[in-house]
Amino acid sequence: MKKIFILGAGCFKCNKLHENVEAAIEETGVECEVSKVSDPAAFAEFGVMTSPALIIDGELKAAGRMLSVEQIRKILEE
Repeated sequence: MKKIFILGAGCFKCNKLHENVEAAIEETGVECEVSKVSDPAAFAEFGVMTSPALIIDGELKAAGRMLSVEQIRKILEE
């Protein structure tokens, strides 16, 4: 099971990234556990300075930009 963290304060881009992650998971059927993180102190633990950010299995996949459903799907299928 993949562990996914979406880091963001709840802005439009952060919420849209969460929607795109959920859509990509549904399309791929990959088993994932998704957590939203809004605590800025936690961002620092991940080494993230800008949001939204996407962490999958402990690896930073994107920060400061919103990935499309297609981009996330490709990452999940790696």
